[in-house]
Amino acid sequence: MLARSLSLLSMVALLAACNNEAGYSSSYREAGLINNGADFGNSTMQNTLVMTGASSYTVNLNNRFVAQVPTTINFAFNSYVLDDEARATLRAQADFMRQFPEVRFKVYGHTDLVGSSSYNRTLGLRRAEAAVLYLQTQGIQRSRLEAVVSHGETQPLVVTEGRERANRRTVTEVTGFVNSNPMVMNGKYAEIIFRDYVQSASVPATLFNGSATGTSE
Repeated sequence: MLARSLSLLSMVALLAACNNEAGYSSSYREAGLINNGADFGNSTMQNTLVMTGASSYTVNLNNRFVAQVPTTINFAFNSYVLDDEARATLRAQADFMRQFPEVRFKVYGHTDLVGSSSYNRTLGLRRAEAAVLYLQTQGIQRSRLEAVVSHGETQPLVVTEGRERANRRTVTEVTGFVNSNPMVMNGKYAEIIFRDYVQSASVPATLFNGSATGTSE
């Protein structure tokens, strides 16, 4: 009996040691903390988002955003000026944003690897700010555009020390809901769903007589 008790105590001590090595303790830390190593409160927030469905709604809506409009704009070297192509892309983004007035977006700024990291972080932020300001001119409220973020040169698409236009960019993403509730179904959302329902039942004009207008030649 004594030997069994000592064996059980040894197993408990071993498990406690493993827990401490992993960086968490079930007695003193909140549920979910081991998954992300975040500060207090973040794990509770993440659990709430998952259980209420907000997390999956955000992911699904962002997937739809990516599928329907370009999410990236590019810049000239050492510049945060929007060219015609960038403005056209941002207008398309704004059109999508207007369909979902409860949704928040975040713009991330990036640079290529030329220049110092501190300079590039500032430049990336200016690019993100330029995109946000233009979206505001298209009627998108600043409260729906979360604080812009600059990754600077830390996340290149093409790893090269030289100039690379693909790396000089901003990327827009869906990040959450204004009212922290994805289940809001007011008249605006009802209108959106009804419109999508009608469009899904319509037959493309190109199917009629092989003509884009639906008439024979």
